Amino acid sequence: MTTQTMARSATNYVVRDSLTMLRRNLLHWLRYPSLAIMLVAQPIAFLLLFVYVFGGTMGAGLPGVTGGGGRSDYLVYITPSILIMAVASVALGTAIEVALDMTGGIIARFRTMDIAKVSVLTGHVLGAVLKTMLAVVVTLAVALLLGYRSGAGLADWVAVFVLLVLMAVAFTWLTVGMGLAADSVETASNTPMFLVMLPFVSSGFVPTDAMPWGLRQFAEYQPFTPMIDSLRALTSGADAGSDLWLAIGWCVLIAVLGYLWSRRLFTRVPTR
Repeated sequence: MTTQTMARSATNYVVRDSLTMLRRNLLHWLRYPSLAIMLVAQPIAFLLLFVYVFGGTMGAGLPGVTGGGGRSDYLVYITPSILIMAVASVALGTAIEVALDMTGGIIARFRTMDIAKVSVLTGHVLGAVLKTMLAVVVTLAVALLLGYRSGAGLADWVAVFVLLVLMAVAFTWLTVGMGLAADSVETASNTPMFLVMLPFVSSGFVPTDAMPWGLRQFAEYQPFTPMIDSLRALTSGADAGSDLWLAIGWCVLIAVLGYLWSRRLFTRVPTR
């Protein structure tokens, strides 16, 4: 057997086992929908809260808005932020699912089976990406019902969903590592909370110019700001410019580091 044939066989082996683990992940999601409903409902709750409780006041303070602004303008402003929170919410759920696998003994069984070991983790990641797209579509549908309108074209929306997929992959590999590193399911549910909180300290809900100097410096240079600014530009049909490249760079960096960390933990950390 040639080296090329062996490599192709190994790749097929990994793909087959990853799809099997993906099917397991999705079936578990369908059989126990409470966590899924909570994770999808969280960004929708934030959307409703910010639009109807804070929207009137916050919209009036947006720069560059004609007519004084209001809820409809603020809805357009924060929708990209809420979409990212949907991505982060599903990633948080992945950390919980991985921790449940680690504490439930199923990982020990998988390690004794003749399967590609990486497929156990890639199954979680692929499942999270599909769940993320569902959460994004549902959240966007609610925004449209509230009156959200976009000036983006088809190519812009394709770019939006590609960027959201990149974020989902990056955040999920990071939270897979957190789930593996956690000593309990409770710890796994709390550790990734910064992914939900960081959008609040970014350009997501108010312009960074309105923040005190020190906080503004943090907000402008943390990963979520270029991600949100890129989505905001793309959904309005504008040029995302350098923000898009910064967002892609952050996604690649987080994904690579999360993958390497997760793989190391999976091979070295004993089941609990």
